[in-house]
Amino acid sequence: MDERQMFQMVSRVRENIAKVIVGRLEVVDLLMTALLARGHVLLEDVPGTGKTVIAKSLAKSLSGSFGRIQFTPDILPSDVTGMSIFDQEKRSFVFKQGPVFVNIVLADEINRATPRTQSALLECMEERQVTIDGVTYPLERPFLVVATQNPIETQGTFPLPEAQLDRFLIKTKMGYPDTQDAVAILDRFIDQNPLEELQPVVTVEELVEAQDYLAHIKVGTAIRRYIVDIVERTRSAEGVILGVSPRGSLALMRASQAYAVIKGRGYVLPDDVKAMAQPVLAHRLVCRSLHGVGDAGAKAVEQVLSQVEVPTERLEE
Repeated sequence: MDERQMFQMVSRVRENIAKVIVGRLEVVDLLMTALLARGHVLLEDVPGTGKTVIAKSLAKSLSGSFGRIQFTPDILPSDVTGMSIFDQEKRSFVFKQGPVFVNIVLADEINRATPRTQSALLECMEERQVTIDGVTYPLERPFLVVATQNPIETQGTFPLPEAQLDRFLIKTKMGYPDTQDAVAILDRFIDQNPLEELQPVVTVEELVEAQDYLAHIKVGTAIRRYIVDIVERTRSAEGVILGVSPRGSLALMRASQAYAVIKGRGYVLPDDVKAMAQPVLAHRLVCRSLHGVGDAGAKAVEQVLSQVEVPTERLEE
């Protein structure tokens, strides 16, 4: 598979999701970016904006498996990862897989779960495996977690710790549709639910091959230095207590490579880095007195981008 075939694959998924989702192509692109870069996505927005629908639309566009976990305060880690159950016939413990053993997991209202249960996802998201009773079970490829949370509701919720936020490659929001899109949504759903009729357009094998090829997308020396300059500047930005770690640098590079593919190129431009900087870096910042509130992180990243010199080195295709 090459970048042309990858672009065609992404286009098929975008067109398929567009049968259900009106507008919001930028969110679809971010989901595909995370999927290609083997990352995870946190969708933060008020109820009813289509977070669950877009995650399901993506899952149904692939031939792989899909699982949903409705997080509540009483859910246990074993409800996420699975548990060992004693089998009387075999006279031994047998591992029963949890809902994370699928290709795409929808972690709905993730901030409603206790920190203990939230931490059950850390190993899954970072290492693509689950360890139970000293035995490690690998997760399927591809593996994507799409988590949702409500930013305005605080009662009965547990804010995600920095360590878990750092596991998400991208954080974004759906936002309200404009008037034209809102009318189009009513027209589309007036007599049927297009989500129910959605069919897969990409196989798991194609997606895994595309993920493996992503490393071949060119990132020039000047672009790599640009990424590092942005990340380092976040550590001294105004109002920032804790800047982006080296893991964030890698995340920004991988996301930029995937975004370049979505735009039909086999090489990364500074514009790709700029486009990915806010969704990849903003949630990794700890801002003074405003961590987890408002868009302080996004404003800090915007300020950093205005301060860092953009490379002008000519990139060869």
